Amino acid sequence: MSYAQDYEYQEYYQYDNRAPTGIWYVDQLLQGGFRRGEIYLIAGEAGQGKTIFSLQFLKTGAELYDEPGLYITIDEPSEDVKRGVRESLGWDLDALESQNKLVFVDLRTHFRTYAKEEKVSADPRDIAKIILEYVKKFGIKRLVIDPIAPLIITSHTDVLWVREYMRELVFQLRKLKDVTTLMTSEIPTGENKISRFGVEEYLASGVIKLELMEYRGFVFRVMFIRKMRWTPVRPQKLVFEIYPHYGIYVLDRLENFMKQVDMWYASLTQQQAPPA
Repeated sequence: MSYAQDYEYQEYYQYDNRAPTGIWYVDQLLQGGFRRGEIYLIAGEAGQGKTIFSLQFLKTGAELYDEPGLYITIDEPSEDVKRGVRESLGWDLDALESQNKLVFVDLRTHFRTYAKEEKVSADPRDIAKIILEYVKKFGIKRLVIDPIAPLIITSHTDVLWVREYMRELVFQLRKLKDVTTLMTSEIPTGENKISRFGVEEYLASGVIKLELMEYRGFVFRVMFIRKMRWTPVRPQKLVFEIYPHYGIYVLDRLENFMKQVDMWYASLTQQQAPPA
């Protein structure tokens, strides 16, 4: 199936109140995609596909729905991000950027944190103001902040202060009522939690966690749809893969995938069993 053919489903997802993710199976489950104007969290350990998920969301909006997207990065230069997906997936995001369908903003230049050793705090209202200026200038409909943590990590060690900071930032972003926002959060390796600070998942309208799972010697990627406010979908886990040109593609529900593995494992065991 070609890349173009993969997107034939777009005609089924023209709901006024939904922003398709570009991941066909997920869009089916969510009745067309994310609710427009809401804020969602994509969480997971490093290397699980959070950035690809986010860029697939922006790319889908820009190419198929005439919805300009804004990609905010603080952790990694945007040029490195674009080069990475171009080399690994074949996505030419520069072409969309030249048409103002995608806008990449590197907020590192707005923080002295990256120029000096000491860490400083920034008013979340100032950050929202910067984002709002780009939203208005380019008519942005989809926003990604990848990742959210560098906007929060400061010299403060008070967890309550950090949580209030995050609440204020999300409150400011909610004022962008016609902009659908994705925040990514990197979970420290080995920790069994959903977000970096333990508050992001409560503030977001939806939470998707990307993780690795091992079963009977197989290691595969799992997408855990943990929470989707205002959408009648039960929490569930999906097995997915990342393919060149397409991006994230759901293979099956986890329970179905494990049954297939069990069948394969049983067949292999029978073949290796010594004759009676």
